[in-house]
Amino acid sequence: MKLVDADTALAHVESGQQVFVQGAAATPSVLLEALARRGKDVAGVGVVHLHTEGPAPHLDRAMEGHLHHRALFIGPNAREAVNEGRAEYVPVFLSDIPRLFRRRDIPVDVALLNVSPPDAHGFCSLGTSVDVTLAAAECARIVIAQINPSMPRTHGDGFLHVSRIDFGVAIDQAPYARAESAIGDVERKIGALVAELVPDGATLQLGIGAIPSAVASALENKRDLGIHTEMFTDAIIDLVEKGVITGARKEINRGKIVSSFVLGTQRLYDFVHDNPLVELRPADYTNDTAVIRRFRRMIAVNSAIEIDLTGQVCADSMGTRFFSGVGGQMDFLRGAAMAEEGRAMIALPSTAARGTLSRIVAMLKPGAGVVTTRAHVHTVITEWGVAELHGRGIAERAKALIAIADPRFREQLVKAARDGRYFT
Repeated sequence: MKLVDADTALAHVESGQQVFVQGAAATPSVLLEALARRGKDVAGVGVVHLHTEGPAPHLDRAMEGHLHHRALFIGPNAREAVNEGRAEYVPVFLSDIPRLFRRRDIPVDVALLNVSPPDAHGFCSLGTSVDVTLAAAECARIVIAQINPSMPRTHGDGFLHVSRIDFGVAIDQAPYARAESAIGDVERKIGALVAELVPDGATLQLGIGAIPSAVASALENKRDLGIHTEMFTDAIIDLVEKGVITGARKEINRGKIVSSFVLGTQRLYDFVHDNPLVELRPADYTNDTAVIRRFRRMIAVNSAIEIDLTGQVCADSMGTRFFSGVGGQMDFLRGAAMAEEGRAMIALPSTAARGTLSRIVAMLKPGAGVVTTRAHVHTVITEWGVAELHGRGIAERAKALIAIADPRFREQLVKAARDGRYFT
């Protein structure tokens, strides 16, 4: 590895190449800024990544024709560019992405990483984000890494030998922090309903946001819970410290908290640093349905933007406006559904826009993406109750979903269902 400054390292990016950028808390901002400066001198460079935290100079309008982003998951800093056509959205299951890199269906010429310094054996850690980053680093022709002593050294599969890094840039910056979302009354009600369906000894998949945090806070009386998830936040630390999460009954990776990335506050990064309890693994392991279904009591909790009366779930767009991505929702919902005593849940507030819009709708907005099909949906939860859809006909589904819609919208949903001849 050659230690150089960021501009010297990024000078090796050439026109027409494809650049991968590590994401979430591990976003290598110093390298991204240097890539944007390099962008003025190159053309047709692709930039591919999951969501990133912090500034996104490669998405500036001045980069058009120079750098073109392909979003595998759309973060807040990329939404405007994607919806203006200056960047491109790639709908894809998170579990599929490593294979796309390895097959060069999405080629990676240069990988930009943010890693811990090498240990005595020469191994750096990918820190807070292993996810699809490990595959990108293995497939890249050139690897450029921020060598960062503030990056947590995580256990699991996210180790990269220093000999695999072509250019290192020495920095000292803490991973991006994101505070826990505020939990309101609606989220507390949803969290309590979800918790009622979680048995002792279950293995959980939880994401980020107020609802997962509310679910976690409602689980304090459970025993021997385990974690196998795409990502986790600070919300699980209290459950570990209270002895609720032990992983003692997990069928595989017993006693381990397994995830592909983490995103939270510095408390979380301190928790995962050199902690043998936590293993960060690639997304084609964490999100593999064949792995997920091996947990006898697998509980997957995901959310949605809206759901129609037949059970179709939109989670990546608002009509034709792209918002996030497919991510791992289908990976975990299907895996949990196939587990022997598993349960696949969609948990969402019944309304949006300060109560003026129902998230349970007669039909999805024109252009809305169906991330989870009506055949894959099992349990839907709002603050008004629980709707069991699996094995139910359209009439039963519509009635069950109307029953957990906000009461202000139920009459119009009943009319729409009758107009659509879902029931008479």
